[in-house]
Amino acid sequence: VQLQASGGGLVQAGDSLRLSCAASGGAFSRYDMGWFRQAPGKEREFVADISSSGGQSTYGDSVKGRFTISRDNAKGTVSLQMNSLKPEDTAVYYCAGRLGPYYPRFPMKYWGKGTLVTVSS
Repeated sequence: VQLQASGGGLVQAGDSLRLSCAASGGAFSRYDMGWFRQAPGKEREFVADISSSGGQSTYGDSVKGRFTISRDNAKGTVSLQMNSLKPEDTAVYYCAGRLGPYYPRFPMKYWGKGTLVTVSS
């Protein structure tokens, strides 16, 4: 499956932003999906993941309560709604996927190119 993330940009602290990831080349509804991010000079960080059906999701501690992951299996997309953005959310955000069964934070197999989110203070 091929993944393409979009929606990044430059926003101010407190703003909202919605990232989207479009999948192609596979049976999207079979894949658990996730979002990860990597800030300059830091290791890649888990942000959120969601089961193939959309019935289960898990969030990283740093985004819990602010970010929401969702998916539309009919459209083959997974989204990340980011609210109350902070400068420390600045990073390249990647979407990723793997076949189930769903285990929270389980390593992903398929990765897309990232989209840059910059949050100014």
